[in-house]
Amino acid sequence: MKDEHFNELLASIEEAGKIHRGEKSASRSFELPEPNVKAIREDIGFSQSKFASLIGVNVRTLQNWEQGHRHPTGPAKVLLRLVHSDPASVFKNLHIRHT
Repeated sequence: MKDEHFNELLASIEEAGKIHRGEKSASRSFELPEPNVKAIREDIGFSQSKFASLIGVNVRTLQNWEQGHRHPTGPAKVLLRLVHSDPASVFKNLHIRHT
């Protein structure tokens, strides 16, 4: 690795540490709205167990999301948005038959 690239990487890591510790604000951030998990599941007509299996989470996790005890984060939010916007595409790409 060239010194120039190493120094750039090191500076990025140091900046990430400052952001994590609250010493510096991030230059940009992305906020995804809280998905209505129950509405998404009901819109596609899946039971809790079938929907949990589809998105790869435990049924209890799904129930906690639906009851508002916990909230999906990161990749789960993105997957829920995809299922909500285009369930057929998600089923096709995950090789799941929608019945």
